[in-house]
Amino acid sequence: MDVSNLPPTKKGRNYEIRGIALRDFAGLRRDEDRLNPFELARYANLLVATYEQIEPFLTEETKLHLIGDGKDSWSGGACSQALPDGRKLIVLNPTHGKNRQNATLMEEISHVFLGHKPSKLAITTYNKEGKPIAREYQADVEEEAYSVGAAALVPFSALRRMINQGKTSKEIARHFNVSRELVEYRMKVSRLWDDYKTKVISG
Repeated sequence: MDVSNLPPTKKGRNYEIRGIALRDFAGLRRDEDRLNPFELARYANLLVATYEQIEPFLTEETKLHLIGDGKDSWSGGACSQALPDGRKLIVLNPTHGKNRQNATLMEEISHVFLGHKPSKLAITTYNKEGKPIAREYQADVEEEAYSVGAAALVPFSALRRMINQGKTSKEIARHFNVSRELVEYRMKVSRLWDDYKTKVISG
């Protein structure tokens, strides 16, 4: 592999290599090809259910929380127990836009491909306000899944080339069907932010 097409940091290179492997698995041949997480989910043995499909099984209180007061507290989730046919059920937040859903689903796909054990949904502690925290959060695992997923969606080599072409983060986001925030995150973790500021923002 040509290391010149990898980020300069060790952690960044590790994430990039795994992201490239996911793109290869999806059958993408060019770094500027757009990855569709919804198509890739089928190969990861995931069933992506819409909120409307699960809504009949939810209590009114739960529905009001998920798409009401609590809508900004979750992006998506996977059931730890597989369905009878072996697939794992994924549900995405219906109040989020398609670009954000792409990143969320890609993170869940990365968890599967990286062999991560699912987080336990159990009240183990309480926050400063006394509210129960109902998820076992492993920061390093979540960082790896998100970073690998982001690398698969926006490859370093294509990102660097687009910056050199003078494209804005909004234009790059539109090309890859992701949010501008995710593109700028990729610029920063890949050490391309200074180039972007010099060649695009200031240029």
